[in-house]
Amino acid sequence: MAEQSYEPRLKSDYRQRIRAAMKEQFGYTNEMQIPKLDKIVLNMGIGEAVADSKKVQSAIADLTRIAGQKPVATKARNSIAGFKLREGMVVGAKVTLRKDRMYEFLDRLITIALPRVKDFRGLKPTSFDGRGNFAMGLKEHIVFPEINYDQIDQLWGMDIIVATTAKTDDEARALLKEFQFPFNA
Repeated sequence: MAEQSYEPRLKSDYRQRIRAAMKEQFGYTNEMQIPKLDKIVLNMGIGEAVADSKKVQSAIADLTRIAGQKPVATKARNSIAGFKLREGMVVGAKVTLRKDRMYEFLDRLITIALPRVKDFRGLKPTSFDGRGNFAMGLKEHIVFPEINYDQIDQLWGMDIIVATTAKTDDEARALLKEFQFPFNA
């Protein structure tokens, strides 16, 4: 019995439709010039929970559920007495998604999570860094379908950075528009 290989919906959409559209729009002469998604980094700051290790573990568990892989705990680089923060304390968690997991997360973000955001009016089309990377923030992590609202002890905000191989912001914006990113006009 041959094993059937599964490819995420957005990955096959990129291969079949988006690459051709980008090539036509920007006039690329070589296939390797066409921008693609490189990685997605999810970052969750849990600074107010430094005193309570249970909250830190809960935030890391929630990020694991959202990303589908284990995040890395980020630690404080130096001590700040005013915030009761010591060097080496866990202040957040981050996870880098690549390949199929990245496409699956992006699909869930665009089709499920963003429409669930309260008073959502679209993403800012100016949130690019000048090198073709897009960054956005969410105030509540409960918009993801993996999170059970009844089982959380605190709402966490998170940053989502979409890194592309695009050279300019215009190319990256066009690429993300092809992926149906809901930019406000």
